[in-house]
Amino acid sequence: MQSNQDSDISLLNINQGVSCLTSGVLNPQLGYDCLLVGTQTNLLAYDVHNNSDLFYREISDGANAAVLGMLGDISSPLAIIGGNCALQGFDHEGNDLFWTVTGDNVRSLALCDFDGDGKNETITALSPMYGSRFGYALSNGTVGVYDKTARYWRIKSKNHAMSIHAFDLNSDGVCELITGWSNGKVDARSDRTGEVIFKDNFASSIAGVVEGDYRMDGNTQLICCSIDGEVRGYLPGSQEMKVNLMDSTAEQDLIRELSQKKQNLLLELRNYEENSKQIELSTQVNEADGQRGVIPANTQLQTALSVNLGADSQSAHVELCISTSNDTIIRAVLIFAEGIFEGESHVVHPNLQNLSGHIRVPLTPPKDVPVDLHIKAFVGYRSSTQFHVFELTRQLPRFSMYALSSPDSVPHPLSFVNFTISERVQRVVMWLNQSFLLPEDAEFQSAPFQVCFTFLRDAGQLCIKMKPCGEISVSTDDIDLAGDIIQSMASFLAIEDLQVEADFPTYFEELRKVLIKVDEHHTVHQKLTADMADHSNLIRSMLVRAEDARLMGDMKNMKKRYVELYNLNRDLINGYKIRCTNHTELLNNLKAVNQAIQRAGRLRVGKPKTQVITACRDAIRNNNLNMLFRIMRVGTASC
Repeated sequence: MQSNQDSDISLLNINQGVSCLTSGVLNPQLGYDCLLVGTQTNLLAYDVHNNSDLFYREISDGANAAVLGMLGDISSPLAIIGGNCALQGFDHEGNDLFWTVTGDNVRSLALCDFDGDGKNETITALSPMYGSRFGYALSNGTVGVYDKTARYWRIKSKNHAMSIHAFDLNSDGVCELITGWSNGKVDARSDRTGEVIFKDNFASSIAGVVEGDYRMDGNTQLICCSIDGEVRGYLPGSQEMKVNLMDSTAEQDLIRELSQKKQNLLLELRNYEENSKQIELSTQVNEADGQRGVIPANTQLQTALSVNLGADSQSAHVELCISTSNDTIIRAVLIFAEGIFEGESHVVHPNLQNLSGHIRVPLTPPKDVPVDLHIKAFVGYRSSTQFHVFELTRQLPRFSMYALSSPDSVPHPLSFVNFTISERVQRVVMWLNQSFLLPEDAEFQSAPFQVCFTFLRDAGQLCIKMKPCGEISVSTDDIDLAGDIIQSMASFLAIEDLQVEADFPTYFEELRKVLIKVDEHHTVHQKLTADMADHSNLIRSMLVRAEDARLMGDMKNMKKRYVELYNLNRDLINGYKIRCTNHTELLNNLKAVNQAIQRAGRLRVGKPKTQVITACRDAIRNNNLNMLFRIMRVGTASC
């Protein structure tokens, strides 16, 4: 730690690249903030006031993001670190009080009371706002606000959101979402509607948005900093400014509403005029054809979803059929859906010679998640110049990319998950009908019954059996799919705790190989570290000898020592490159291990899930591979 008495700035030197940084009260007894510094291998908790370390811990999964605060039922504040598919929480003494796994690398963290129970939960979002509400930003330029699982709003920009922060800029008692963008723009949006209430522009990209008493006058300001070092502060609006702003906003809203009504009335009037002309023209010229500008009042837009097994020219897919209930035609269809189409929308605009009352749209959802299809269709006649817009929403089932198949026609998967539930078979059948695209003639008799599906993506197999006693067997070689099936079924049947017996021989064998590689990488890492330390000591000794030879005028020995020094340094650099490659491979393998633990947890529900994740980590700590695989198969004894 370096500090000058004439300066308020202190410097803390870290010998590694800093990957995350945060501050807050970690030790309630001290009563002041400490500094958390994360690198790709370690976490330092630093007492700035006393110029001392609170603790220094090695983080094998790396530290990509950090947040400090209370979590769940844990009584003391935690330093929560997000890394390579894992979350860890440490108290002020460095004790590891919290650990869990995630589906991918953690890049940002915030603490928020997500379920309204008065306790904070961890979420991979960027800014908690109020209660269970939080703002988020994605790498594709999307910014929005969620309240629990309900999305309030979102916007998408061609620029990237560099930082977001919750701050009450207009003094209305509710925080707005402040966003700093890659093009230098800063805007404040209403947490309820996403409407922009303030904006400013910097000359370069925004580096960060925070709040603090920068002027040391007891008032909190919003502070924005650009990558060029430009810093601007914004004071919250006064009460007088608040009233004026609200009055101005009300006026603008009223003007906007009246203008919109005017546009709608003018458009409606023009449509009436066009339709009147079409009716007169159609009556005089094409009365026999019955092609009028106004479609029948009972016209309906109908949709149907089905599985198409594809052909030589087209792969298997889900087919959306859109049709009208009479002789009208569909001029165009616009479909909005998240995660299915590039740009989240798809337009079908048939040629004039191919117009009909039926349109088929192929859908290939990349993931097994339910998706709402928001459909807008232009309906009219061939001679129409004005079309009626039909809007409707159709949900694509979660497991729509699975085609019903005969149990006897496909090989039975070797991997399985077995569990028992106290539910009627009719309820399970209801879940099947809601989650899969089943043919209308598909019938399931009372238990026992068996239903099999084929994956449209890779031709894998899924079989679900149910016995009269309530025992269910899910057979598939895809452990992710098995977890999705169990989580979906448990959610539909409102199952709070579920213990299972599972076996995935191929996946477990691959995991065993990964664990062996992890041990090998750890051994190589220790050896390389020791070699590097030996080389460093030898370089220091060689440098002293070379300098002694130079001072004594022994140029021959000096040259010899420096040649040896050059060779040692080259070996040191090569060893460092090998160490970096080994570390990268180690992180990739640790990621695979953490994902395996998460997958084993997703095969359970409630307390058994938490217990399995904790027990798996303890088994890895103790290097007990047999116990690890036993836990993954049958759970823990306390389950």
